[in-house]
Amino acid sequence: MDDHKIFKVSRRDFIKTTSVGVTGLLIGVSVSCTDNKKNLTGDPQSRFTPNFFITINGSGDVTLIAHRSEMGTGIRTSLPLIIADELEADWNRVKIEQALGDIKYGDQNTDGSYSVRMFFMPLRKAGAFARTMLEQAAAKEWGVDVSTCKAVNHEVVHTSGKSFGFGYLAAKAALLPLPDENKVTLKSPKDFKYIGKTSSIVDIQDIVTGKARFGLDVNIPNCKIAVIKRNPEPGAGVKSFNPDEANKISGVVKIFKLDAPGFPTNFFKPLGGIVVVAENTWSALKGRDALKISWEKGKNADYTSSSYIANMMKGAKSKGKVRRENGDVDKAFKQSKTILEAEYIVPHLPHSPMETPCAVALFKDQTCEVWAPTQDPQGARKALAGVLGIDEKAITVNVTLLGGAFGRKSKPDFIVEAALISRNIGGPVKVLWTREDDIQHDFFHAPSAQYIKVGIDKNNTVDAWLHRSVFPSIGGTAVDQANEPSGGELSLGMIDMPYDIKNVRCETQQAPTKIRIGWLRSVSNIQHAFAIGSMVDEIAFARGVDPVQNLLDMIGEDRKIDFTSLTKELENYNEKQEDFPWETARFKNVIRVAKEKSNWGKQLPKGSGQGIAVHRSFLTYVACVVEVSVDANNKITIPKVDYVVDCGLAVNPERVKSQFEGGASFSTSIALKSEVTVKDGAVVESNFNNFFLARMSDAPLETAVHIIETNEKPTGAGEPPVPPFAPALCNALFAATGKRIRQLPVKLSA
Repeated sequence: MDDHKIFKVSRRDFIKTTSVGVTGLLIGVSVSCTDNKKNLTGDPQSRFTPNFFITINGSGDVTLIAHRSEMGTGIRTSLPLIIADELEADWNRVKIEQALGDIKYGDQNTDGSYSVRMFFMPLRKAGAFARTMLEQAAAKEWGVDVSTCKAVNHEVVHTSGKSFGFGYLAAKAALLPLPDENKVTLKSPKDFKYIGKTSSIVDIQDIVTGKARFGLDVNIPNCKIAVIKRNPEPGAGVKSFNPDEANKISGVVKIFKLDAPGFPTNFFKPLGGIVVVAENTWSALKGRDALKISWEKGKNADYTSSSYIANMMKGAKSKGKVRRENGDVDKAFKQSKTILEAEYIVPHLPHSPMETPCAVALFKDQTCEVWAPTQDPQGARKALAGVLGIDEKAITVNVTLLGGAFGRKSKPDFIVEAALISRNIGGPVKVLWTREDDIQHDFFHAPSAQYIKVGIDKNNTVDAWLHRSVFPSIGGTAVDQANEPSGGELSLGMIDMPYDIKNVRCETQQAPTKIRIGWLRSVSNIQHAFAIGSMVDEIAFARGVDPVQNLLDMIGEDRKIDFTSLTKELENYNEKQEDFPWETARFKNVIRVAKEKSNWGKQLPKGSGQGIAVHRSFLTYVACVVEVSVDANNKITIPKVDYVVDCGLAVNPERVKSQFEGGASFSTSIALKSEVTVKDGAVVESNFNNFFLARMSDAPLETAVHIIETNEKPTGAGEPPVPPFAPALCNALFAATGKRIRQLPVKLSA
C-alpha cells in the first residue's frame, strides 16, 4: 500500500476516506469459474477490497478487519457483525483479522464505551457499499437493471432466480467505480440478520481451549525477559545502585538504568528504574530481588492518601469554584423545611486486570515492531515514535487479545519500556510486570471527597441541591497546572445531574495530583453516582416516599434536558446534545421496568433489603436494583442484581448482558473490597493478600440483565454497569440494617 495516501479518518467522512484506491488494491482480476453450474467462485487469487475493512476473494471467503481491541467486551465480534449484516455475508464464511495500529482505520482507542457508538453507521455503510458493488457487478454480467438484483446470504440473486456467488463476482466488482453514496441503501432494521441477535464471540473456541494468544503468550525467537525495579514514588529516579549480587544470578544478561521522567510523569513515558534482562523469567526476578538500590526522593514523597482525603473533605465543606448553577441555592436553603447533609468518600482504586501489563519488542535498523495487549495501538505507535526518535511508519504495533484492561492498557508506558530495552540490548525482549508491579505502579482511579446538601420545602419537594466534588484530575498526570477536575470529568455524573430541582449549584476545589491518575471503568461516574444515588435514597426516606416513586418525582416531566443553559462545561461524551439528548422519559422507563423485573417491595426476611439507583453514563440509561442479606456477623450476601439497560439498539445483546454480568462482579469489588492507600509517596498494598477483590462467595448469586428493545442509536455498554451498582447496594444495606454507608469500601462493623 505504499502507493496510497494515509488519511486522518473522521467519523463523518469514514466511507469516503476508507473507500479510496480500490483498483490499486486488487491482486489478479482474471476470472476462472470453478463451478460452472452455480457460478459461485472465480479465480482464488482475485481480491475485491472496496475499503480497509473488507476483502472478498475469488473463492468467496470474506475477511473483515477488527480494528478495535478485544478485552472481553466482544468487540472483535460485534463490529465485524455490523459489516457482515449489511454486506449480506454468510457469517460462517467470514474470517476476522486484527488490525495493526494504523490511522487509516480511524480511531482505534478502545476506550470510553465508544466502539459501537462511533462505528455503527460507518461500518454499516462500508458493508452496504460493498454489497451495492456486488449487485452492480451481477447486473452488468447479466445485462439487467441493478434494481432486479439483490444480495442474499453470500450470493447476488436475480428476480428470475438465477444467482452469482460473492466469489465469482469479486474480481468483477473490483473493476467498478465506487457507487454514488446517494444510491447506496442501508437495510431496514427489520431485515437485520445479525444485528440485534445473539452471537457467540469469534474467539470463544480458542479462549476456552487455551489456543487464544494474549499478550503474555507472545514469543519470538531469541527473546530475552526483562523486569524493572521502579522507585516506589512515581516519577522519582535512582540515586545509586549496585548490581554485583544480581549479576551473579545464573541467566542474568544485562542490568542498566532506565531514566525516570519526574512528575508529572505523562501518560506515555515509562517510570524508569533498574532493568534486569535475563534468559528466563526466574533469573530476571531473582536478579531484580538481588539489586541494591538507593532511591531519590521526588516532589511527592510526602504524599499520604489518608491525610490527603481528609484535606479534600475539608475543602468540600467550603465554598468552591462554581461549575454549574441554576436558581438561588442560598435563598432556597433559608426557606427549606428540611435540610439534609452528607459526606461521601471513595478511595484510590487500581485496575488489576488478570493479565498484567506486558509487551514484546524488537528494535532493529531504526525500525521497531511490538506485540502488546493495548487498547490504543495508534497511541502506542505515536509514543514509540516520540521516544525512539523514528518515524511512525517505521513502527509496527501488533494487537493481541487483552486479558482485561478497564482503561489501564490505553496507556503505552509498558510498551515503550519494551522498545527502549530492546534498543539497549540490540535484540528482542519481553517486558513482564508482576502483580506487585501492577498494583503499586498503576494509573489509579482518583480518590474523592464529596459534600451534598439538600433542601426540602414545605410542600415536601426537593427545592435546593448543593454538590461539592473534590478530587485530583487525570490531567494532573500530564501537566502541573491541572489542579482541578476538568469539565469533562465533571460531566461524568455531576454537572449533568438530571433531577428537576429549581435551585442547583455544583462546586469544586483544587486538589493537586500526587500520583499517576488514570481512567478506570466509568471514570468519575464512580464517585458521582455513589454520592448522588445514595443521597437520593436519603431524600426518599426524609420525604417518607418509596425510593422508586421518589426517583420518578425528582426526575419530573418527560423532557429533553438542555444543559448548555446551566453550565458551559458540559461534554456529552463527545457527542452533540441534539444527536444524543438527555431524555428523562428513557430514564424513567428503566426505573419502572426495574421495579417490575426486581419485584420491588417484595417481602424479605429480617436482615435483607432491596436498594435502587439509576444513572446515565456513556449515553446509556441504567437502573440497578440490588438485593442484600446481612447475617449476625455482618457478612454481606447479594442474592440478586437486576439491571435494566437502555443502550439504544443492542448490536449483540448477549455481549451486552455479559458486560453487565461482569460489571456487577467488578462493582462488587469496588463497593465491598477494593482500596489502595499511599504512605510517604509509596503504595502500601502489593498483591491480593492485602489488596482485595470480590471472590466467588462475594459476587452476586444471580445477575439478571433486562435490555430495553429499541431502535435508538447504539450507545455504550462496557462502563455503564458500574456507576449505579455501589449506591444501589448501599441503599439496600440501609434497608436491611438501617445504617447509611457513605464511604467505600463498605465497613458495616466500623
